[in-house]
Amino acid sequence: MTAAQSALPSGADPRVHTRLLARVRAAALAGGTPPAPPRPVIGASWRRLRGSGLDPSRTPDVAPLTGPELERRRAESGLAPLLPLLRERLLPVALDAGQVLVVGDAGCRVLWREGGAGVCRRADRLGFVEGSAWDEDVVGTNAIGTSVVVRAPLQVHAAEHYAEGHQPWTCAAAPLRDPVTGRVLGVVDLSGPASTVHRSTIALVDAVAALAGQELSRAHVRHVERLRALAAPLLARLSGPALVVGVDGCTAAATGLAAPDRVVLPEHVHPGPAWVPALGRCTVEPLPGGWLLRPRGPADDDRPTGLVLDLAGPRPRVQVTGPSGSWTAALSLRHAEILLALTGQPAGRSAAALAADLFGDPRRTVTVRAEVSRLRRTLGSVLLTQPYRVDEDVDVQVRLPTPVARLLPASTAPLVERLRRG
Repeated sequence: MTAAQSALPSGADPRVHTRLLARVRAAALAGGTPPAPPRPVIGASWRRLRGSGLDPSRTPDVAPLTGPELERRRAESGLAPLLPLLRERLLPVALDAGQVLVVGDAGCRVLWREGGAGVCRRADRLGFVEGSAWDEDVVGTNAIGTSVVVRAPLQVHAAEHYAEGHQPWTCAAAPLRDPVTGRVLGVVDLSGPASTVHRSTIALVDAVAALAGQELSRAHVRHVERLRALAAPLLARLSGPALVVGVDGCTAAATGLAAPDRVVLPEHVHPGPAWVPALGRCTVEPLPGGWLLRPRGPADDDRPTGLVLDLAGPRPRVQVTGPSGSWTAALSLRHAEILLALTGQPAGRSAAALAADLFGDPRRTVTVRAEVSRLRRTLGSVLLTQPYRVDEDVDVQVRLPTPVARLLPASTAPLVERLRRG
């Protein structure tokens, strides 16, 4: 987990530092030599956006969600139960500091915004309203969108914003994560005029996001306990292996097999036959708050036959196809990088070679092994080891973004170009 880092250096005068950032941004985006380097996380964001062709002199005009669509996104986000905690811990600070409290979903749409009347009017003029879009590749470097990209708390101040129209603003955001899967569910943010910047804001937002994660963890435990009570009499009546999992794939109860703690489910689960990476062929039956999975046993004719790595959409996804049908799962940027690297090397890569591909450092094998292990929980037998590679019997397709920098980190560009050259 990356530690929260303030946008203000220790002991810096905010007004002096704000003027310095303006000179840094002007020089860096003009291709010159800035008087000081931007922070690494900001510099990396600027490079991604310059590579994507986003114009820093224009503030993108993206229409906010309509009322019904906003309500739908609020309901689907799963973040509403966290609002009392977030309001209790952060809204008094926002009101006292002249800032707004914002909660957004994983797609960086503003779902809720609260604050004093004056700062809300200023946010309205900026287009920072409920339903507005703040993902990095749409509006440029900002705390909400860029914290989701880097999956870490982030404060963005004044001219660190990529869009010129956002420079009069300061913001501090932290991702809200699913405590079981690690998936980013959304983001919490404190934002206001640049004059309201404070070094401690990012630490506070990060701490409250951690409290929200604990709240979600307790809710998860209660849900699994309820599902376990429901599953016990059901499994007792069944013959053959079976397990009951929550909607997040966490195992509540099992019979007739050594079940993993969590099963990676397809992105869209439907009753009927399905292929699940950890179990193979299964029959899926719905339960209140979860699923009953009944493995049908391994079969050579049911092995996956196709894989599509989709990098052309707003978020990377993988689709696996076999005789039992197809399933789709979302991928983190890191897992998308790994799979992209392996699709370009049919013979496979050692841990050291893959570390060199991803990080430019063949010594980072521990990180590579851990990430590949997590990815194999999603892909199962599609991804082989010793060396790491995609099963040669699986037909692989890659849908590439245009341009590459719109989605993946800059380090991935050589992998994509190598793949394009065939």
